[in-house]
Amino acid sequence: MFSKNKIAGVDEVGRGCLAGPVFAAAVILNPNIDKKLLIDSKKISFKKRLILSEYIKRNSIYAVGMANVKEINKLNILNASLLAMQRAINKLSIKPSLVLIDGLFAPKKIKVKYKTIVKGDMKIPCISAASIVAKVSRDQFMTNISKKYPMYSWTKNFGYGTKKHLDALKKFGVTKLHRKKFRPIHNILSQKLCKPL
Repeated sequence: MFSKNKIAGVDEVGRGCLAGPVFAAAVILNPNIDKKLLIDSKKISFKKRLILSEYIKRNSIYAVGMANVKEINKLNILNASLLAMQRAINKLSIKPSLVLIDGLFAPKKIKVKYKTIVKGDMKIPCISAASIVAKVSRDQFMTNISKKYPMYSWTKNFGYGTKKHLDALKKFGVTKLHRKKFRPIHNILSQKLCKPL
């Protein structure tokens, strides 16, 4: 059972990636969930995140939002992240009484009471839960799309700028999934080494 005061935690993942969309999740936890398990997703192994994500989904009301690469290129990564958050909040099956958002900024168009919390994913269990669900959702997306672009190792780097990813960019060029305004991608395109695949 969920309490009358339904507090949703919200977090995004993928802001620093060179490729792929940015994801966000909004999570309202069942009060009976074991909050000791809920910590910042970056401090949990890949396998444990998968297990925890399923546990959270079974014991919460949750929704996932996304902003795609076209939106990132058009809006910039901050505004695209806020758009993904807004979509996650709007997709919740019930309206929360309060939304706790990780970071300094909140979407402008949400119609619920909210509070932003710097490093909230390290302090607030419902935000930690949102970070886990968002991270797993995005990792699964990048793993699936990697089948089309196996040379970039997205099953391991999930779009972040690792050495293997950067080496593959130099060798194979830029895809439609790459964020063209991010410096490494912009530099490659400005040198006219290749056109997007």
